[in-house]
Amino acid sequence: MSSEKIEEQTNPANGLTWVQILVGLGLLLLLIGSSLWLHRSVRNMVATFEMSEPQFGSVTNPQPDPVTEDDVLLAAPQIVETAAPFVSADALKPWPGKEPITLLLLGVDQRCDEVGPAHTDTIMVATIDPLAATVSLVSLPRDLWVRIPGFTIDRINQAHYFGEAFEYPGGGPALAIETVEAFFGLPIDYYVTINFDAFIRIVDQIGGIELDVPERINDPTYPDRCYGYDPFVIEAGQQHLDGETALKYARTRATFGGDVDRAERQQAVIMAVRERILRLDMVPQLIRQAPGLWQTLQANVRTNLSLDKAIQLGLLVQEIPRENIQTAVLDFDYVYAETTFDERQVLVPVRDKVRQLRDTMFVPALAPPPVMEDLAEKMAAESARVALYNGTAVFGLASATQTYLDTYEINVTEIGNADAATYRTSQIIDYGANPHTVRYLIQLMNIPPLNVSNGSRPDGDFDVLVIIGDDWRVPEQ
Repeated sequence: MSSEKIEEQTNPANGLTWVQILVGLGLLLLLIGSSLWLHRSVRNMVATFEMSEPQFGSVTNPQPDPVTEDDVLLAAPQIVETAAPFVSADALKPWPGKEPITLLLLGVDQRCDEVGPAHTDTIMVATIDPLAATVSLVSLPRDLWVRIPGFTIDRINQAHYFGEAFEYPGGGPALAIETVEAFFGLPIDYYVTINFDAFIRIVDQIGGIELDVPERINDPTYPDRCYGYDPFVIEAGQQHLDGETALKYARTRATFGGDVDRAERQQAVIMAVRERILRLDMVPQLIRQAPGLWQTLQANVRTNLSLDKAIQLGLLVQEIPRENIQTAVLDFDYVYAETTFDERQVLVPVRDKVRQLRDTMFVPALAPPPVMEDLAEKMAAESARVALYNGTAVFGLASATQTYLDTYEINVTEIGNADAATYRTSQIIDYGANPHTVRYLIQLMNIPPLNVSNGSRPDGDFDVLVIIGDDWRVPEQ
């Protein structure tokens, strides 16, 4: 598929919002974790549904023939029409684990009754800590410029699309998980994807939400569901939003901060939904509405959570107070806008700050890093092994570059040829936490920060890979 076609399908105004994901997941957990009554009635109700990883809007999805044992292990489970999900007696017990649980929450952009590969224009990482009784939520912008393992450097919302389009083992969710794990350095346990319909239905069934809108929004080019426009206007002040309006409020980008403002609105919508359910004690009402909600969710939600685990996780989440929920957005404190060589607008991560945010939100730092002013000393302390791969047609460029870097005591342990000789610009891939080595290489080789990314599972015994492009020539010394 051409890059033009891929780019055409990534209109930033067309993205789903992570609020849909979290709300859908949260209400799903509330529904299926609330009582023994729900356990019995839902199991009877969904005799023709399977909750784990359906294809959106489908009832059957035959597997290709022939299928190997490895294919069965790696492929997403298919919908079945003959058996209800099995709920064991253990499902209603508290969550058994003590370690934090991390979920990747994905909003899938599907319109015009389309089937096939879709982008995830909203990505969110959520970690639930059973011992501390806390939830941490971080929203990642759709235009975040990252390395997609096995593919290329691109916007993060392309990972799911590539996984589906190129039949990656495990599909789009698997490649999205690998991409986020490589970027954040945080293992993902489960994923949930959701599309438009579940969000609208759920908000409507709780009677809408009350929200204090901080500014008037006028979006004449708000996208409809079929590549057209559905102009959206909302006034500032206290507003009551139904499902359709809440979706528009959470999706629009028509404010000064664009994606950053949108992520903040999404957080406000999530808290408004949570507040309405808890303040009005709506769990019993939701239980009575469970059959319709369940049917909506099974057609529009895809997850690798089993029903038993979802119930247990729901019981856990209900016990976490609002003050123990912390949220963050990768806003312009953590990214900066850049234009790629092919004129695409992207957001480049400031990796040191992203790492600090990750450690604050998810992984408490074991010890503060040493305070040293000299970058060379910081680089040496990391002891990172550097590989140089020649991505050009210039013979011997990797070897000459190694000689140059040796004078600056860069620990080059491997040289070779890249997968192609057509790299226009040089790139750095950090396979660990080596920020000072990366920064030193950026300075020595004048590599744009735009071309720096994180990776996982390198192909050799090295920690940092430099792919040399046509923009590099060894300086005369």
